[in-house]
Amino acid sequence: MATPGRNAIPPRATPRLYLVTPPVDDPAVCADDLASALKPADVAAVLMRLAPGDERSLINRAKAIGTIVQGAGAALLLDGHTDLVARAGADGAHLTGIEAFSAALSVLKPQRIAGCGGLKTRHDAMLAAEAGDYVMFGEPDAAGYRHSFNAVLERVDWWAEVFEIPCVGFAASFDEVEALARAGADFVAVGDLVWRDARGPAAALAEAAQRLTVAEPVP
Repeated sequence: MATPGRNAIPPRATPRLYLVTPPVDDPAVCADDLASALKPADVAAVLMRLAPGDERSLINRAKAIGTIVQGAGAALLLDGHTDLVARAGADGAHLTGIEAFSAALSVLKPQRIAGCGGLKTRHDAMLAAEAGDYVMFGEPDAAGYRHSFNAVLERVDWWAEVFEIPCVGFAASFDEVEALARAGADFVAVGDLVWRDARGPAAALAEAAQRLTVAEPVP
């Protein structure tokens, strides 16, 4: 089991939420929604996706969102952009694919969180576990493609049974939140499920949190 950095997200017996933002261009547009959404739910981490921009703009956006996220007690992770993590005051980064993850380790570890998704094989997942702080299963790729949810559940169930390093399962619906929690995910990631909910992100995140509390992991 890899030794987490000082900011590593501690797993809990009851799964916690991991919130994924839409691509952030102007932080002011989502700041109020984000702040209100973080109030009613126990969110362990927020993965900030950055819209394209120059380096200074990206850092400023991350700092603005970081004030909200870290002020709510959650860890701020950048989606990629490993070189900006320290200057933005983020707690770590999430990398897609074992190659990008391996290349980022020397910058992130041991002070900051290094998580990995986009893991195509069980072998890649085990490699990421040896050096990182968590693995993620089930997130859509850049083109929006995602493996079947049954395949995601199978991978989470396998991981929870064999490994100690935390596992994040990505949910595309509230029913999936519940199913991933039952399968043994340490964290359940939610993204568009929250941001596109007609009730608003605060109500959606509150429901996601409630689904975690009613789902008991399979022994």
